[in-house]
Amino acid sequence: MAKAKTQFVCAECGGASLKWQGQCPHCNAWNSLSEARVETLVEHRYGALVSTAATQSLGDVQAREMPRIASGLDEFDRVLGGGFVEGGVVLIGGDPGIGKSTLLLQSLAALSAHAAVLYVSGEESAAQVALRARRLGVDAARVRLLSEISLERIVATVGTEKPSLLVIDSIQTLYSEQLQSAPGSVAQVRECAAQLTRLAKQSGLTLIMIGHVTKDGSLAGPRVLEHMVDTVLYFEGESHSSFRLIRAFKNRFGAVNELGVFAMTDRGLKGVANPSALFLSKHDVQGAGSCVMATQEGTRPLLVEIQALVDAAHVPNPRRLSVGLDQQRLAMLLAVLHRHAGIAAFDQDVFVNAVGGVRIGEPAADLAVLLAVVSSMRDKPLPRGLVAFGEIGLAGEVRPAPRGQERLREAAKLGFSIALIPKANAPKHAIEGLEVIAVDRVEHALARMRE
Repeated sequence: MAKAKTQFVCAECGGASLKWQGQCPHCNAWNSLSEARVETLVEHRYGALVSTAATQSLGDVQAREMPRIASGLDEFDRVLGGGFVEGGVVLIGGDPGIGKSTLLLQSLAALSAHAAVLYVSGEESAAQVALRARRLGVDAARVRLLSEISLERIVATVGTEKPSLLVIDSIQTLYSEQLQSAPGSVAQVRECAAQLTRLAKQSGLTLIMIGHVTKDGSLAGPRVLEHMVDTVLYFEGESHSSFRLIRAFKNRFGAVNELGVFAMTDRGLKGVANPSALFLSKHDVQGAGSCVMATQEGTRPLLVEIQALVDAAHVPNPRRLSVGLDQQRLAMLLAVLHRHAGIAAFDQDVFVNAVGGVRIGEPAADLAVLLAVVSSMRDKPLPRGLVAFGEIGLAGEVRPAPRGQERLREAAKLGFSIALIPKANAPKHAIEGLEVIAVDRVEHALARMRE
């Protein structure tokens, strides 16, 4: 009997190699090659998504706004850009037990009142799904359920049931009979996702796929999976916290980097209407090393408290540790603080934390971080009711942040009275109850805080 041919497939790009290498020769990713059997595929497995391939003028194409299907959860609709889209494909990733299946079961129960929905569970039995629905207290009587992992049987059931929304839980458990590899392999995940996406585009079916993540938080399987779909959502949250964040990393029908906030209760996930209150400390006494910043997550302004602790270093190399912020950027900001403001921290340990477990990726947090660091270094609290935002350049200038007026209005709404902002973000008209201090240099900002 002839030995089955094998090859090594990259989990990041899907490229194949005849022998194992530490680095993928196609995308240069490290330790991403895994052994897989060479598949003999059936020809013409993929058909055209449209009936004609004739060229036409772009001006003659009838463009129409895609109607939205409300998910039943306001925060979920916010992240999706208003709701589900007919023929759209959504991929949801997240850590185990964070609430992916719970969220979709709640959404399906709400949608089943006016639409045909089908829930395909490849990880749980029908009894387990029914038990979860009973625990959540949702009316799932009209939700159609299928416990199956065979792609061909799922496609046949979709052709019979003709649902308007299909949930796959999860894509790593499915397998196609056209391939010989095990479920969850790179070839199987790519094949099943491609076939289901093609089915959704041809029939106008809304498809939602749940994807597992690896230990480093990225989506398990080939990276091409994220390119196939229309929307990629990631669940975030700490194990010790009851709050869950869902963030959009890709959305062809809405804003990217949009954020939805949920609270996990015994009755499932509940949307949080005012998430800024979660990321602010609940203490009455203003402590040193604390500064509130106004950040922008998608279309939503959020107020997040930045905490800093500066202490004498007892090791030759002082530590620079940040949680929720870029650590490399913290080192750069400390260098700018020394060069342009004359405040040295080369012999100090600096710890910076974003309260609430939120991750801040935008550079507009620079000014708030420096104010918190200087406040901790001097052991002097900042003025009560202060909010700050602004990017700091290497020359010491304070650069503007996008959508500054919305940030200021959010701060005024929550009762803040002083705003330290870049001069380019200064409002043309005064905001009631908010004193605006506009600065263009980091040393000017620190001098105003001494007054």
